[in-house]
Amino acid sequence: MKSDLTLQKEVQEELRWQPFLNATEIGVAVKNGVVTLSGKVDSYAKKLAAEKAVKRIGGVKAVAEDIQVGTYAGQAKTDAEIAEAVLAALKWHSAVQ
Repeated sequence: MKSDLTLQKEVQEELRWQPFLNATEIGVAVKNGVVTLSGKVDSYAKKLAAEKAVKRIGGVKAVAEDIQVGTYAGQAKTDAEIAEAVLAALKWHSAVQ
């Protein structure tokens, strides 16, 4: 059985290898083989990618995921920008007339 410290290092390394994740945004804690992920990312896809990466590591008993998804200062969009993006997406969607 791997020690918690070994698992923590392996998880951090695995997160570094994920092409669109910034591993410095994600905190990793391990206790009795249970990995807890924390921090903040800017998309739900990144949150899922981090969790999926951890589950690939042998010796991980469970993943407690506490990663928040949100925008960083300066990235927030106005209501008008959001509405414009929605209209553009609907315009190009084949099922919408």
